[in-house]
Amino acid sequence: MTHAQRFRDIYEECYPRVLAYTTSLVGRQVGEDITSETFTVAWRRVRDLPQPALPWLLGVARNLVREMRRRDSHQYLLAAEEARRIGLGNGGSGGPAEVGDVAADVTDREAALQALAGLSDADRELLTLIAWHGLSTKQAARVLGCTTATLTVRLHRARRRLEKALEPAHLADTAPARRPDSAPQERTPQHLHHTQHPTRTDRTHRADRTDRADRTDRTDRRGALT
Repeated sequence: MTHAQRFRDIYEECYPRVLAYTTSLVGRQVGEDITSETFTVAWRRVRDLPQPALPWLLGVARNLVREMRRRDSHQYLLAAEEARRIGLGNGGSGGPAEVGDVAADVTDREAALQALAGLSDADRELLTLIAWHGLSTKQAARVLGCTTATLTVRLHRARRRLEKALEPAHLADTAPARRPDSAPQERTPQHLHHTQHPTRTDRTHRADRTDRADRTDRTDRRGALT
């Protein structure tokens, strides 16, 4: 296989993933420029490209983004803000689907996106390297320029912070909803029950009082006649 053929194979396989990575850092427009420059570097060093090439390419792209940040911080901030909007919107190149991999236990995709966007740039980049791009810890460490042991510790802490950020949404989803018919019913005062629904004893007492009153009345009339 010639160098040109190998470069073409690497380009076709890795270009979409490099573009997704740069888009997550600096937005689509600047991300396309960074991705093109990354493969320009790759072509110049085609003889040195490792296998697999993706971690190496992502490392080059990351260094180009850092150079851009040092060279023009204002442009970088604008591009990074666009990347955050993409992450909270349609996700650019398949963003939202991959975020679901980061927060697999959370069903609310929007909550997961909000939680991820609320993390630091370093945490967000690390999580997306593992979850979006499927890199191993060793490969991600190569991209970020640190040891595998250091990256493992950073990844554990980043996941803990993501889980903490997702807790409010999880609690809201699991909180029991109050049923409409669970409102307390109005109770009729106890003394009104007898008035509205007289018992047999009440009716008997009333009849006795009526009979006594009639007998007293008849006695009084007889007394008056005599």
